This record gives sequence, C-alpha cells and structure tokens, in this order.
Amino acid sequence: MKIRTLGRHVREGVKNLGRNGWMSFASISAVTITLFILGVFLILAMNVNYFAQTVEKQVEIRVFMDLLATKENITQVENNIKKLPQVETVSFIPKDEGLKQFKESLGEKAYLFEGLEESNPLPDAFVVKTKQPQDTATVAAQIKNFQYVKSLTYGEGTVEKLFSLTGAVRNVGIGFIIGLGFTAMFLIANTIKLTIVARRREIEIMKLVGATNWFIRWPFFVEGLLMGVTGALIPTVMLTVGYYYLLDAIHSSFEASQLFKLLPLFPLVYQVALALLAIGAFIGIWGSLVSVRRFLRV
Repeated sequence: MKIRTLGRHVREGVKNLGRNGWMSFASISAVTITLFILGVFLILAMNVNYFAQTVEKQVEIRVFMDLLATKENITQVENNIKKLPQVETVSFIPKDEGLKQFKESLGEKAYLFEGLEESNPLPDAFVVKTKQPQDTATVAAQIKNFQYVKSLTYGEGTVEKLFSLTGAVRNVGIGFIIGLGFTAMFLIANTIKLTIVARRREIEIMKLVGATNWFIRWPFFVEGLLMGVTGALIPTVMLTVGYYYLLDAIHSSFEASQLFKLLPLFPLVYQVALALLAIGAFIGIWGSLVSVRRFLRV
C-alpha cells in the first residue's frame, strides 16, 4: 500500500469520527465504561494476588536442635537441610540470639526473664525458607527425621488452609477477570457494530462504484482503532489518578498502612494501561471489521 493511500485512509477514519459524532460518542463511552469496570477488577485481582504472595513469603520453618547436639552435629544438620532441593535459605540462630529475640517479643515484660543468659534453656535453631511456600510441609516432614533435630514448627494445619484459601482466591479472580473480559469484548463490539450498521448505505455505494473490499475496510479499521484506544485511554487516566489518591490516603494513616499492603503505583499502572489499551484496540478493530464484512457482499 502506498503511503499516500494509507494517509487517505487515516484521514477518512479520523473524519468519520466527527461525521458520526453521536454514534462515535456512544461507542467510545461503551468502551470507556466497560474497560473502567474491567480495570477496577484487574487492579483488585492484582492486589489480592500481591497480598497472598506477601503472606506466603512469611511462612517459615523453625527447626530446634537437641540440647546435647555439638557444633559438628549442628553443622551436619545445616548441610543436610541445604541439600534439600526445595530449600531457598537457611539461617542459624544461636540460643543466645534466640533468647534475645524472645525477650524483645515480650516488650515490657522482658524483665521477667532477666538472668537466664548464664543458664539459657533455649536450644539452637534454624529458620528455613522454601523456594515455593507450598513445599513447606514436605520440607518440614523431611527435616523432622534428621538426627539431632528435637522439634520444629511451621504452623501445621494453618499453613495448609492458608495455601488452599490463597489458591482459591487466585482462581476465582482469574476466572472473574476472564469472564468480564469476554463480556466487555462482546458488549463493546456490538456497540461499534451499531455505528457501522447506521452507515451501511455509504458502504454499499462505495462497493457499487468499484471500490475494493480493503479500500472500504481501511477507514473503518482506523476508526475502530481510534475508538478503542480513546475509550481505553480515558479509564486508564481515571484509574491512575484514583489509585494514586487511594495510596496517598492509605499511607497518610498509620493504621491503614499497616492493614492494607497495596502494590506501588508503578509499575502497576503500566501493566494495567498496557492491558486496557491492547483490549481496547483489539475490540475496536475487530468490531469494525466484522461489522463491515457483512455489507461488502453487494
């Protein structure tokens, strides 16, 4: 295609938006409203997934050594833990450090345990984190059988329920986003189709005077693309501004900032913007081309 011809199609596509003002406005409004709703749920789903990942990363295994274990025994257990393929990090906590952490956790009541430094009853311990949080129970079962390991804790029972809940939340969120995405596609495409149907006589005349199918399609291709992109840009700006003020309101309140851990503005808005623009452009082009095709059979 010649550049001059392409330029003509682009100009015609832009002019068509103005010529059919109310229908173009209706199509862009449908794209804007639908993609805004989709964007809200997309941001919600991404933050729910972020919260689930944050909670899962906090899951750890605390391994307590036998009080009679020697340094060589402790080193042997540490090496055995590191050999497990699912293990990501192993941190050794000497019993003196463990007593210090225990007293710090008690706050003002720490004085009740003053003087235990000389006869520390706590064992040496390891804190183990797995590469995948879902492997925690499996790794814990293996470590429990190691020699010189007296006991371990990882929230048995609670952890399994947590992973089941976060998995269900993710699946529901993904399913809802996909369903809403398809609903948005058909709703917007049908609105754009009404715009094209209103101009069927124009298409039929162009076909009768000898215009090729693609010569007719290109202006509608450009028009659909512009409607889709414009309808996606508006909710993108709205969601960016709204999310910025939401983060600002949460960060200004200490209680809210501790309770709600949301994704930062960037790169979240880039990801949402890219998704909405891609969906808007695709739906605009698809709706226009599919609608024009039925009127090219003259």
